[in-house]
Amino acid sequence: MNKKIPLGKLLKDLDKPLLIASMALFIFGLLNIVTASSRAAVVNYDVSIYYYFYRQLIFIILGLIGGFIIIRTDTKYYKVIVPVLFIAVIALNLWALTFEELSGSKNWIDLKFIKLQPSEFSKPIIIALLALMFEKNYRKLRTLNIKHYDTIGTMILIAMIIPAIIILQKDYGTLLIVLFIIFMMFISSPILKIDKIKTIILMIGIGALALLVIYLKQGYILNEARISRFTSFLDPCGNYEKGGYQVCNSYIAINDGGLWGLGIGKSKQKYSYIPEPHTDSAFAIIAEEYGIYRTIFIFILYGIVLYRIAVIGSKASTLRGRYICVGILSYIFVHIFINLGGMFGIIPLTGVPLPFLSYGGSFVLSLIASLAIVQRIAIETKNKKIKIPK
Repeated sequence: MNKKIPLGKLLKDLDKPLLIASMALFIFGLLNIVTASSRAAVVNYDVSIYYYFYRQLIFIILGLIGGFIIIRTDTKYYKVIVPVLFIAVIALNLWALTFEELSGSKNWIDLKFIKLQPSEFSKPIIIALLALMFEKNYRKLRTLNIKHYDTIGTMILIAMIIPAIIILQKDYGTLLIVLFIIFMMFISSPILKIDKIKTIILMIGIGALALLVIYLKQGYILNEARISRFTSFLDPCGNYEKGGYQVCNSYIAINDGGLWGLGIGKSKQKYSYIPEPHTDSAFAIIAEEYGIYRTIFIFILYGIVLYRIAVIGSKASTLRGRYICVGILSYIFVHIFINLGGMFGIIPLTGVPLPFLSYGGSFVLSLIASLAIVQRIAIETKNKKIKIPK
């Protein structure tokens, strides 16, 4: 795209369903933070009941400013921008290791006036970097008569730099998400099927070895608190004092809410029963106050967001656009699945934020940046009619 797209046309070419659904979820999440965090703000931290609301609003505004810049930036410049950002997030993640542990992990940079989680910023950058590598090596990876092991190996090694650092940070919820994103992008990549199978077998072997190391290093990698999450998730209320209290109280909140809810601001479980109810357990408070029937609209909006990203990716005018959408779709989906799966006792609780609804500045910035990239891809598709290889 040689010509710069006028601002008016940029805004006109935004994907409206994705924009509206995203805005609705952000606004609802912001309003829910007020009620969910009110008790914790006043009693635990002696600040205004609007403390977390204002902080989240500031991060959303910063995210929108960054998102506007992303929407104005052609993805053809990513081949220069993304490698620089990748090196930057590596440095930030290593820097986070020098700070004290917070909730058992060294994944935060504490600047006193603000705390940042660089592993969150890593997710969209890894997605964009992998997409660029797939695009650059597309024809080579699709050619039958040459070996691809050097190219595939190089891409995997680069992709695994951040996960290796996250292991040192002991942030296993984020590690699981990053590995899922990488896996989904690998599955959808231009790599030949036989090469994918061989690589997956190799990675399973490496994964099995890693699990053995985790088992042998339980004191460092799997402490008692983390192990309790795995042993108690099937019967959290029966293991209330051994790690099941958060999920059990989430069950109680959802049950108390019933079909129609207790009413806005009338949650009982946010009063010291559910720890940090405005973060990982945001959905439990929403279900308690609004009821199961009224939470259906959340899942409808989630469905719209995921569907539109899939559509934009399928119609993308560039290979990088196609693979970026696959990565961002995987990113948002796995966050929803892991958070709600933990709340419902389907999988062990891992403490990851729920997209749009949980409090968290770094995650909000990362999420808005990801959505802005998808919107940029949608804009480029509408303004650049080029058929890409299948």
